[in-house]
Amino acid sequence: MKIKPAAPNLLARCLQDYFADHLPRLRGMSPHTIHSYRDSLLLLLRFVSVRGKIEISDLDLNHLDPECVIAFLLYVEKERGNSVTTRNVRLAAIHAFFRYVGAHHPEQLVKAQRVLAVPFKRTDHRVIEYLDRTEIETVLAGIDRTDSLGRRDFALLATMFNTGARVQEMIDLRAKNLQLVKPFQVRLFGKGRKERYCPLWPQTAQLLLSFCEECQIDLRSDAKVFLNHRGEPLTRFGVRYILAKRLAHVCADVPTLGRKRLHPHSMRHSTAVALLKAGVDLSTISQWLGHSSPTTTARYASIDLDMKREAIERLKPVSTVPKASRRITETVLKWLESL
Repeated sequence: MKIKPAAPNLLARCLQDYFADHLPRLRGMSPHTIHSYRDSLLLLLRFVSVRGKIEISDLDLNHLDPECVIAFLLYVEKERGNSVTTRNVRLAAIHAFFRYVGAHHPEQLVKAQRVLAVPFKRTDHRVIEYLDRTEIETVLAGIDRTDSLGRRDFALLATMFNTGARVQEMIDLRAKNLQLVKPFQVRLFGKGRKERYCPLWPQTAQLLLSFCEECQIDLRSDAKVFLNHRGEPLTRFGVRYILAKRLAHVCADVPTLGRKRLHPHSMRHSTAVALLKAGVDLSTISQWLGHSSPTTTARYASIDLDMKREAIERLKPVSTVPKASRRITETVLKWLESL
């Protein structure tokens, strides 16, 4: 007798509809966002499976209660050693899924509301780290450009500083999106599939032109510009490795670099601060970086120490000379009256 396979339960149906139809077709989410949501829910399901000693294939929606979600978030922080920011990213993905569950399965609305009530955790606001122009010039000057990987790293970091592009925007950059004749510019695709054009300095344009010619990249093609040593597109981890390697090479010559927590996004911060110090207004910087709100850009106005020093120099200092006490003043008046 042939046994029919068990029908998918509610959790399986929700996950299938959510990832196969709702996110890509109805919401128009990018593959990067879908993969991020997928990874968060995969971690949750594996945690629930181990915690409850239940096969993942047997899990249903009733196993995902608020207490379980809170336990998962503690696991992410304590056992996996992730930051509060990562913890909140995982919770955001869970919230998004349960908003879908509540909207499409009204009988699960109470459960969905209880999960959505699990709060985000407040995070510490770290000082934004960036490289000043001298540090960037030192890092670029320290790259050995006699080999192909050195020339690639130089072109990559110089373009990142010129454009202030996000890492994902840079590793997704295709040859056809480069315009290396006047006016020099590059077309970038940012968060939410937002498209923007960013101007290139003539030096950066010439650098990219030479790099593409060396790598035999047709500027009319769909080919990725920056590849690893195996000829495959660079990853976010690859860019992080390149920056860390180049920073380590000059760290002894520039002691200030060793005291900073630098990562690929720091290049983006560096571009913003450099533009601000050059007198570019915040609205233009916001468009340059592709920020969704000028409020995001405004934070750069408060992080540059040089600008703070200039401001304090323009401010009239408070006198540090102690004033005469009231008693001394009274004595002087009496002496004058006795004359």
